This record gives sequence, structure tokens and C-alpha cells, in this order.
Amino acid sequence: MTDPIPGRSLATKRAIRDLVRTATLSVYGVSGFAGGGALGRLLERLGLAHPGLHLEIRDPLAVDLSLTVAYGLPIAEVARQVEASVRYALGHALGREPDRVTIRIGHLRHEHGIAPQPAEAPAHGEPRTTDLANSGSDVA
Repeated sequence: MTDPIPGRSLATKRAIRDLVRTATLSVYGVSGFAGGGALGRLLERLGLAHPGLHLEIRDPLAVDLSLTVAYGLPIAEVARQVEASVRYALGHALGREPDRVTIRIGHLRHEHGIAPQPAEAPAHGEPRTTDLANSGSDVA
């Protein structure tokens, strides 16, 4: 077994933020960070703010994300993939996984011109999704 090398290394908050941003945006279905509106996007381009991404780098190491996800994908699965990606990236780069990763889906994004279609009504005589709930039957 090798002896540990004395000393320590430091990672800046900006470096950790860049790791988290890259890990998050690399997940299929994530189309960006939510929050901040037009002002937030302007401040982000100027490097003054980072809407949708908040870090606590003291103990505990915590990551809070607010994301925009592509419409039509399973949101829970996208969120699980984001969490796994962020935990892996920080664990690999820093040797420490975050204590908490909080993910909030702020918006769903669909392509321009392809609006989400409303659910079609079932044909006459076919069961509807609300029929059982409206029947008054107790289903365990």
C-alpha cells in the first residue's frame, strides 16, 4: 500500500460549478437551467449570476438545480440520470460525492411548431381513465 502524499488541493467554487454544469447538461433530456428569466440569462452571460444552479461548498457539500427538461421524456428518469451524473463527476474530480443533490424541474421545453397534443377522448363505449374513480367503488 502506498503512503498518502502530504498536502492538500483546493477546488474553487467556480471549478465545482463548471463540473456540475457540464455533468448536468450532458444528460439526455436536459435542455438547460431554469430560473432567472431574461435578467438571469443576461447576468449569466456576463458571468455575474448562475440561475438554476446553487452550490454550498462547506460541510455539507450540497447542489441545488432547477432545470428545463425536454417535453415527452420521463421526468423522474431524467432527474435520476442528472443526480447520478453530478455525483459521479464530483466524486471522480474531488474524491468526494455531494451530501445532497436537489433537483427541481422548472419548465418543460418542446420544439417550436410541435405543441403538446391534448389526450384524445376515447370512442363511445370505451372505458375512460376516470371511470373507476367516478364509480364510487373502493379499490385497494
